[in-house]
Amino acid sequence: MEEIKLLIIKNFNLDEKDKILFNDICKNVDDAKKEKIIKIINNLIKFRLDLDSILAYLAYELNYNLNENNADDDILNVYNSLMTNFKITEGMSKQEQADVLRKMFIAMSKDVRVIVIKLYIMLYDISNYTLPLTQKQHQSLLDVREIYAPLAERLGLNSLKSELEDYCLKLLNPKTYENLSKSLMLQKDANQKQIDITTKKLQDILKELNLNDSTIMSRQKHFSSIYKKIKTKGLSLANIYDLIAVRVVVNTVEECYMVLGKIHGIYKPMEGRFKDYIASPKPNGYQSLHTTIIAENERPLEIQIRTYEMHKLAEFGVFAHWLYKEKKNKLSELDKKISWLREIMESSKDLSGEEFIDTLRTNLCEGQIYVQTPKGKVLEFVEGATVLDFAYSIHSEIGNTCVGAKINGNIKPLSTKMKNGDIVEIITSQNSKGPSKDWLKIVKTSSAKSKINSYFKHELKEENIKLGISMLEQAIKTKGYSPNKLLVDKYLNLEQFKYVFNTKEELFASIGYGSVPVNNICNKLCQLYEQDHKDEILNKQLKQTTNSLTIKRNKDGILVDGDSGMLIRYAGCCSPVFGENIIGYISRGRGVTIHRQDCSNLKYLENERLIDAVWDDKMESRTTSVLVKIVSSKSDKFLLTLTQELVGAGYRILGLDSKENAQDKIVTTAKIEVHKQEDLTKITNIIKEIKCVEDIFRVGQ
Repeated sequence: MEEIKLLIIKNFNLDEKDKILFNDICKNVDDAKKEKIIKIINNLIKFRLDLDSILAYLAYELNYNLNENNADDDILNVYNSLMTNFKITEGMSKQEQADVLRKMFIAMSKDVRVIVIKLYIMLYDISNYTLPLTQKQHQSLLDVREIYAPLAERLGLNSLKSELEDYCLKLLNPKTYENLSKSLMLQKDANQKQIDITTKKLQDILKELNLNDSTIMSRQKHFSSIYKKIKTKGLSLANIYDLIAVRVVVNTVEECYMVLGKIHGIYKPMEGRFKDYIASPKPNGYQSLHTTIIAENERPLEIQIRTYEMHKLAEFGVFAHWLYKEKKNKLSELDKKISWLREIMESSKDLSGEEFIDTLRTNLCEGQIYVQTPKGKVLEFVEGATVLDFAYSIHSEIGNTCVGAKINGNIKPLSTKMKNGDIVEIITSQNSKGPSKDWLKIVKTSSAKSKINSYFKHELKEENIKLGISMLEQAIKTKGYSPNKLLVDKYLNLEQFKYVFNTKEELFASIGYGSVPVNNICNKLCQLYEQDHKDEILNKQLKQTTNSLTIKRNKDGILVDGDSGMLIRYAGCCSPVFGENIIGYISRGRGVTIHRQDCSNLKYLENERLIDAVWDDKMESRTTSVLVKIVSSKSDKFLLTLTQELVGAGYRILGLDSKENAQDKIVTTAKIEVHKQEDLTKITNIIKEIKCVEDIFRVGQ
């Protein structure tokens, strides 16, 4: 408690009310939490977050209940947003994942401080992961790498983004990280020596230009950034020219170009390696001059030149604008910087969960391009956007009637991707047939997808209702029930569904339109019907069976006792093979499912529905596929040997998949066709004889 208190007092002026709240929040801090709190608060202070944010974070971390009686509105708003769950967990559906991300974006669009706090909490959490990872930790790292790190980059929080990505690389690709670390350590002393020489020369330049109020600093490129360049551009470590960089920070833009001229006067610049991000800023607002020179050691060295304001934006991203504490009625700089975020939220209302997540990843991970209208208005799009995206950005009706476009005066089809600097003119026709479903594959922006989906959802509502009813009736018949018995008001009570519908017509239209899976609604209706008729259904099925089943096949399909009319299906979880002990399970509306008697899923089934089952001798000719997992040490010849041995013994391999696990072992999944139980024993013995094999087991056991 005392260490946290000293940290707060050192950086903030607390009034009496703040002191009371702080003491109350922190009265029960234990040692397990103290280290985490101090580390995160230090990071938040580095970001110059205000006292309200720090108090809200402390209350969130220590499970202290803030309310209107003990906290001001600003503290309470940050605290309530922090309490929103932003975690995507294993087993979530695409819709549930989308709901989590929407909550996060809504909270962030209200107050950008919330996402900064959340990102630093994530950074601390993953920094404490150790190998081997749990499944939950692995999923968290994937979320950080694919969603939260790109989000930090889009907000201009470059340092935070790099730290997140470095931990992801270290934990998800430990060998790559270790190899990079060893390679860079070998260059460490030589790099530092060159930085010292270059820094001295830059100091002389600044002195000559009388730029005394300037700063020189250096940095080494983050491991994750190096890995990206190696992977995406196919470069070797020796061909990455910005492994180290020296940064010069001055007061004005004019001084930036003055320093650049002097540097090029004493160092030879590398051709094609000069980038003017001052004249053409990056999409996240980053500005700087980058030049790569040939240093004294004959190696390339990157030099970055920027103003203090540019440096502040590079360090704090959009959050730098919040630091100015703008309180204007007009659109603030911060509002402008996160307008893309509000656009995603607005345009995602008609997107399914999967479409929203895909669109979000596209917007976060892809670069940006800038194109013009014929009148010179500049519009921003995600890289890969087409002229159809351009049409819908102007107006929905322009998009719906678009038949082509002119790019720089040349007629182009709707699928043409735009490039930076293009001048785009849309061609429309009132005779246009309007959007087609294929257009959803052409457009890249969430806004365009939303407007196309809206057309199908609203303009074609009557057609969607008819199609939805037809699809639902067919799904119900497939389950073995009569649509007339299930499509009644009792079971179509809209409050029973997890989706929000105001009328039955909306439900049917959503099915026909494709935003709601028909099987989800069908399964719910069947479940409700079965709850009302449980005894009747069970008795009817039991009358159709005997205490012992014999599985036979005739011209009509697989039947119980050859003539009972009940459909037989084999459980995919255990894939029973002829000769193994089996048992039957009477499924609702789906006949009898045959499991192995040692199937691990039997414990989840209702005992009263289990019945004895035996094989008919004629079923010996039946083939089935089984999955076996093989754990082995690394061997270049393993798959070749495995294939030769099994095929040589007369077995047919239907599929092979090999992966390296966290323990540096090779796990191979083999799909093999068999006739009977004895085949499994022979296959197991064959595989065990291969030298590098350490373990083998059948999937489902």
